[in-house]
Amino acid sequence: MKGTEGQPERRDVRDELQEKKETLERYMKNLPGPVMVAFSGGVDSSLLLAAACRAAVSPLPAGAASGEAVTASCRAEAVTCKVTEERKVYAATVHTSLHPVQDADVAARVASELGASHLVVEIDELKDADIADNPPDRCYRCKKFLFTRLLQEASSLGVSVILEGSNADDTKAYRPGLRAVQELGIKSPLLELGFTKREVRALAEEYGISVADRPSAPCLATRFPYGTRLSRERMRQVDEGEQFLRALGFYNVRIRAHGDTARIEVDRKDMGKLLERAEEVAQKIRGLGFSYVTLDLEGFRSGSMDINLSGLSE
Repeated sequence: MKGTEGQPERRDVRDELQEKKETLERYMKNLPGPVMVAFSGGVDSSLLLAAACRAAVSPLPAGAASGEAVTASCRAEAVTCKVTEERKVYAATVHTSLHPVQDADVAARVASELGASHLVVEIDELKDADIADNPPDRCYRCKKFLFTRLLQEASSLGVSVILEGSNADDTKAYRPGLRAVQELGIKSPLLELGFTKREVRALAEEYGISVADRPSAPCLATRFPYGTRLSRERMRQVDEGEQFLRALGFYNVRIRAHGDTARIEVDRKDMGKLLERAEEVAQKIRGLGFSYVTLDLEGFRSGSMDINLSGLSE
């Protein structure tokens, strides 16, 4: 069919999303089980986990014994389902000082909502000097460190497939961690199937996932210039500051730490609201150990610490 200018008419966005949904569900059905999802509790890994759980369940016959595991997808469809041992889905959350402290609680809640077996893997990346020194390829080194540990955990559970939540938009920015994922044979279904972040959120909402609109929360190391030595105390400073700003109602928030200066990024539309509370915000951020508190006039943008890396951009 042609449009008014003789060009092919644009396919309906909903039709495209439904096709991708069906493709993702087939992808999950074809995986050898059990599977493990590297699970942060963010929208990308939550969508993967939901799709994996949907693929793993089968309706119970009428009159089946009660007490079976019931997943969120089955509740939505008003049928009782069970996950077999052969199709068991593990949600593996890495507990580390490089991630916001609330992530672990969110991950536990969402894994329970989706009916997955949740496990927490304790990892201390800062023991590795190549990561703690925060070089430009830190993300590669860190992902290699984390997924090597998850592969060990998966092997002990008899799991041969690990999934992670990179999406198609991640290829447009500076993401050295993707190389580690590929080298270790970790599968990235959302990336492979061409899901954009917008499509991830749309399908997560359709699935009824509680974190469908949760803002992205990348590794706290992205708040520091490359070459800045990372420490738990500095991570705590930016994490606590960002939590404070979110509690005030700011959606997209970053505190970039340049020595004793905190550079705050919020969406441009929210700058006026932030300035109205400037004294309160400055007092709180200084109380965390910063001497200077600034507002970035360019506003929130992912990857702003990467602008000097040959034009690459978290």
